[in-house]
Amino acid sequence: MRALTDRWRDEFPGLSHTTYLNTCSLGQLSRRSRTAVYQFLELWMRYGASAWYETWTGEVAEARARFARLIHAQPHEVALLPNISVALSVIASSLDYRQRPEVVLTEMDFPTLPYQWLAREREGARVRFLPSPDRISVPLTAFADAIGPQTALVATSHVFFTSGWIQDMTAVSALAHMHGALSLFDGYQAAGQIPVDVKAADVDIYLSGGLKWLLGGPGVVFMYVKESLIERLEPTTTGWFASENMFQFDPYHFDRARDARRFETGTPAMAAVYAANAGMGIIEEIGVDSVRARTQELVATLVGELRAAGFQPRVPDDLERHGGIVMVPLADPPSVVQALARQYNIIVDARPGALRISPYFYNTEEELRYLVDSLVTILAQSPSTQQPS
Repeated sequence: MRALTDRWRDEFPGLSHTTYLNTCSLGQLSRRSRTAVYQFLELWMRYGASAWYETWTGEVAEARARFARLIHAQPHEVALLPNISVALSVIASSLDYRQRPEVVLTEMDFPTLPYQWLAREREGARVRFLPSPDRISVPLTAFADAIGPQTALVATSHVFFTSGWIQDMTAVSALAHMHGALSLFDGYQAAGQIPVDVKAADVDIYLSGGLKWLLGGPGVVFMYVKESLIERLEPTTTGWFASENMFQFDPYHFDRARDARRFETGTPAMAAVYAANAGMGIIEEIGVDSVRARTQELVATLVGELRAAGFQPRVPDDLERHGGIVMVPLADPPSVVQALARQYNIIVDARPGALRISPYFYNTEEELRYLVDSLVTILAQSPSTQQPS
């Protein structure tokens, strides 16, 4: 599928300046997203505040609809928020912890997830962490053992940010529902790079945003809430966009919207909405299945090159359960990241104890080999950064 890369590479001009292998931190800026942001600025200048009625509300509606199509949901099940933390705060404020105090998470989840409920321990919430035996995955048996009649919510990642492991959303959701609990998945490292079907998986809440694999940059997050659940949840973290009749500006009565807008807060960052629409448009045009197939090719190549060079990438045996994140254990990852950028103009990232590399459909096999060769040279120059024994 090299033809896919060759066709789309020019859409991302930053790739001509650096060897960029860090999409799991921030997706590359496309020409389309840059043009879309300029369009937003032009509309701002031309219409001023009336741009809301002329075009901006329609752009927000289109963003909800695009994300809904991407995850096989309906537009009225999608709320738009500024980031995952705010979205989680809205959900966390919707739950009653008196009868069901427990929230089940894993030690592999991004800290934003546990922080929401650790901060609510005074409200009665209790966080239960599931360990990972291999720093790659968390077995389903751990979820089965932890979830019970006191569990309010299972909140975890679709793809783990430090291993690339793809969790079985269908199985985790079924375990939660067996005990009357809800399932929530942070899909920031999933949506865009792997197929997502929230209906088939029977997920209650799913979140993702433009920052990474959806190629839209920071400032906008989408939250799916299952239709049958929408009117059951009444968040206390809210804002004027959550009102059923928001443009009536009635300070005395707060009637929550009947659709997923009830989970929204304040005025959205419209530049981010325009960028996100353009990014999702690229993913739609290519097709998630094609994005997934090409990224899998690149991951397999990278893992093979790393192993041939003597590295031990931390990946599962079955790469079908793996997303576009490859972790390479090292003694001093931040120093290696800096050296790769300074000496070879290669952009990757570090997480505790490991180098984090994330190829995407716009990368090439040559870039992966260049990275591995450069990594070998740097480690030979600086023995202190070698792989831990």
